[in-house]
Parts: sequence; C-alpha cells; structure tokens
Amino acid sequence: MVIKIMEKQASCQKTTLRTDEEKKYLQTRLKTIEGQVRGINNMIEENRYCGDILIQLSAVTKSLKGIGQRILKNHLSTCVIKDIQNNKLEMMDEVMDLIKKLDS
Repeated sequence: MVIKIMEKQASCQKTTLRTDEEKKYLQTRLKTIEGQVRGINNMIEENRYCGDILIQLSAVTKSLKGIGQRILKNHLSTCVIKDIQNNKLEMMDEVMDLIKKLDS
C-alpha cells in the first residue's frame, strides 16, 4: 500500500522544462557557490577573521537570491501564465508563498 501511494505521488510531481542554456547557466552559478561555501569552510578551519567570513557569507547569500529571482521570473513567465490561462487561479496562492519564502 505504501508503495502505491509513493508511486502515485511521484507520478503527480510537477516539472519545469528548461533550455540547455538555462540549465548550464544555473548549474555553473551553483558550482561557483559550492566553491564559495567550501572557501568559507576553509576560512573557519583556518580561524580567519569574523568580518572576512561574514563578507563571504553575504556574497553567497546574494548569489543564491539571484538564482532564486531568476527561477522565479521564469516560473512567472511560463508555469504561472499557463495555469492562469487554464483558469487555475489557485496558482496565485502558490506564487505568493514562493515569493515570501524567497524573500525570507
């Protein structure tokens, strides 16, 4: 029974198609952020000055927010428009929740 429920949930999962160019851009940015996070970890290991670490944390946070804003913009111009055109107005509640989460 549990397996059937999991299969049903998996088949209902939403997806978003992205161009190869967009995927490459996002993946490149995320790899850069991964490197920044490893650098921060090294700074902590090396007992670097708190201010220097905070500056790097701020850079990572801004980078992640930038990726989030780009994905949100794409979401609004594709998925949301499609749902609104199909009269699925409950999408607006989802969008508001996403914006709140992205802004937190």
